[in-house]
Amino acid sequence: MSDFDSANTSGFTKKEGKQRLKDCQEEMGALQERLYAEDRHSLLIVFQAMDAAGKDSAIEHVMSGVNPQGCQVFNFKQPSREEYEHDFLWRHYKALPERGRIGIHNRSHYEYALVCKVHPEYLLNERLPGIESLADIDPSFWEKRYESIRDLEKHLTRNGTSILKFFLHVSKEEQKNRFLGRINEEQKNWKFSPGDLEERALWDDYLSAYEEVLNATSTEDAPWYIIPADKKWFARMVIGKIIVSTLNKLNPQFPQLPDEEKRKLAQYKKRLENDG
Repeated sequence: MSDFDSANTSGFTKKEGKQRLKDCQEEMGALQERLYAEDRHSLLIVFQAMDAAGKDSAIEHVMSGVNPQGCQVFNFKQPSREEYEHDFLWRHYKALPERGRIGIHNRSHYEYALVCKVHPEYLLNERLPGIESLADIDPSFWEKRYESIRDLEKHLTRNGTSILKFFLHVSKEEQKNRFLGRINEEQKNWKFSPGDLEERALWDDYLSAYEEVLNATSTEDAPWYIIPADKKWFARMVIGKIIVSTLNKLNPQFPQLPDEEKRKLAQYKKRLENDG
């Protein structure tokens, strides 16, 4: 992660970034309409980040130009008892977007390779064969978990779901400033959780886990994008541009009716014009 500058803005000004995001929103709306009409491809967008990196606001701002009927957002919290009765991918597979739709996973199946890497005791809740204690969790366990994730994503892309994975890279100092903002601004008090400070104390552990996961699961079909997130306006612009670029590559088209159906439409049009 030290190779990536979380404060990078690539020379853009805030005004330029906001205008480019607006342009992306308009183009994204048009592309989404074609994606929905074609009903052949889907797009899964995964957001992962440290606390206070701006995932929620990025989703709100970047996706504000799309039709809500064609976009689904899932926020994954602590697994339920039912979810622990299944494998770690089950609840996320159920939330995948249908053909023609955009699905957004705010946190995702990667939590099982990130939070569980920092807090391996959580794995015991999965009651996996051969994992009776923390001593049973060795490096080969994580390699197999990464392999399961790669296999799932390969299967999805092979069947028409394009995958974009965004890691919002925020600095520890900027996270501190945002936490203080949540405390100092009364209208943001509800967003602050004491548990965030406990996780912040494990910053280096999380950073190490992210480095390993991103290196192990970034593939040509399902790449990870490390997004500089200290400047929220820049992060939103970059995310918007990547989504639009991906949709353009899919190049969805409105369905074309067969000639016979077009002739029928001409008849229907004539009937309507002569009606009343």
